[in-house]
Parts: sequence; C-alpha cells; structure tokens
Amino acid sequence: MSGLFITFEGVEGCGKSTQVRLLVDALEAAGHSVHVTREPGGTPIGEDIRSILLSPANKVMCKEAEILLYAAARAQHVAEVIRPKMAEGTIVISDRYADATAAYQGAARGFSPEQLAAVHKLATNDLQPDATILIDVPVAKGLARVLQRSIDEGRRGYDRLEAEALEFHEAVQAAYLKLAKANPKRIHVMDGMQSIDDIHQQIMAVILPLCGTK
Repeated sequence: MSGLFITFEGVEGCGKSTQVRLLVDALEAAGHSVHVTREPGGTPIGEDIRSILLSPANKVMCKEAEILLYAAARAQHVAEVIRPKMAEGTIVISDRYADATAAYQGAARGFSPEQLAAVHKLATNDLQPDATILIDVPVAKGLARVLQRSIDEGRRGYDRLEAEALEFHEAVQAAYLKLAKANPKRIHVMDGMQSIDDIHQQIMAVILPLCGTK
C-alpha cells in the first residue's frame, strides 16, 4: 500500500507547527504510521541548506541562489525521505513544500510560472501532495507571533525571510490564496483565527477520509 503525502502551508506564524503535532497525534492514535518532516530541511543535507537560507547573515543572497538552494534541499528531501517513506505505506507530513516556493519565490521574488514549473519538475519529478492544509491568518498577526516566539526561545529576532518587509509577506499570502483558488480539491484553506481545536477538527475532516478512516 502506498502512503500519503500531506503538506502544511501558510505565512509566517500561522500556526502550522501546532496543527501538525495535533494531526500526528491523532493519526498515530488511529494506528497509522506517520513521518513528520519540514522544508527546507528534512535530511542532513537539507538542514545544512536551511541554515544557509535562513541565516540573517546572508542578506546579500540573490533570488536565483535562493530558489536553487530551496530546490536542492527539496530534491534531496524527496529522494531520501518522502518517496521512500511513502513506498513503505507511511503518511508523510511536511511543514512546507513546493507551494511555498510558488508563493515566496514566485509571487514575492518574481519568478515566472514557467520557471517555477521547471524547478519543481527537476527537484521532484512533479510529485504533488495528496492534500495541502493552508492556514490563513493576517500577516501582521503572524509576524507578531513569530517575534514573540523568538523572544520566548531566547533568540534575537526574525530569520532572513521573516525579516522581509510587510509587503513581501502580503504578496506571499495573496499567492497562497490564489493557489488555493486554482487547486480547490488539493488545497484546503483554514481560518487560522479560529480556536486551535476548531482548526484541528476541520483538518481531521479533510485528512481522515484519505486515510481510509471515517
């Protein structure tokens, strides 16, 4: 039996990590094998690339280097983790995937749909998620959450992408919603301003039928 591939997307601070944890707990309690991962990252190579991409010290990174680094991390992720785990029948849940590149590097950095498609094909051979959960929150609210989390964790503030201008993050959000409108069967939009439990229950209603669970 082939596994499932589920992704979570959204602007910074939308609450993805919380909902991923709740979904994993519920699926494992129902007897499913689950592997949680993230992008950029998910593999030793990917985590090294993540450090480069998100370091505030790398402000001079050009957009071409950025998109290719994301693609490199994703190619390793798909080859080393996602496809093998799915082949084992595991449900793979990833915090971000190719929709993030379409939103961040496509809309916000200005790469064309044709360029994005070429990069996606090279990195993944067109592997698409079975379902994507998009958690939508106001950009300013999400960034405030990120800053507070950074303070709580003893960090110094935003990473390289979090520190982008508000207009950048608003372009990302608009791109995500446009992707959802174009892919309504795959991308499910959740109002991130609802209670944590309400969002979780709505996610469960989307995911459980895919797992053969009512």
